[in-house]
Amino acid sequence: MPLSLPTSRRALKHRRAIEIEAFVRDDGLWDLDAHISDVKTRETKLASGTLPAGVPLHDMLLRITIDTQFNIVAAEAVSEMTPYPGYCETIGPSYLKLIGLNLAKGFRKALQARLGEILGCTHITELALSLPTAAFQAFAGDVFDPHQGRTVAGKEEKPFQLDRCHALRTDGAAVAKYYPRWIDAHAVKSESN
Repeated sequence: MPLSLPTSRRALKHRRAIEIEAFVRDDGLWDLDAHISDVKTRETKLASGTLPAGVPLHDMLLRITIDTQFNIVAAEAVSEMTPYPGYCETIGPSYLKLIGLNLAKGFRKALQARLGEILGCTHITELALSLPTAAFQAFAGDVFDPHQGRTVAGKEEKPFQLDRCHALRTDGAAVAKYYPRWIDAHAVKSESN
């Protein structure tokens, strides 16, 4: 179902685009190439000068390389267009601090600790926040079966997506229907609750 029709005439003023592509490599690792851009439809006066309409205010890229356990083994960040040329783009090497983090275990908290606020670039760090779910989507069906739990140290874990959103809570009707092995039978709630 699409969004409702606007109730008033509108004029586009700003467009933010975020794109993430996942690539499997010949060496078995995976690259996640992420891109964020901000473009205004009008000329914009910045502290650093005037930006013509249609020219990106932000155009930034982040690549992380991960193994199939979601561990980050390499990282690179580049700022192609910034509002403060000569300053913003100097932060790229700081994103090497992503190496060693795991996208599936405490990533967002560790990201903020290492690269939040003045330790990083607001836009590149925000872009990095999208990487865990992008990696999961990339791996689903290729690295693991998303409908089965992974076996870790001889013990089967519940599928990654369970208890990570409203629809897939283990006390809910969707899990009872599609993942009955993982349902919390004592707490099943109807979808109307």
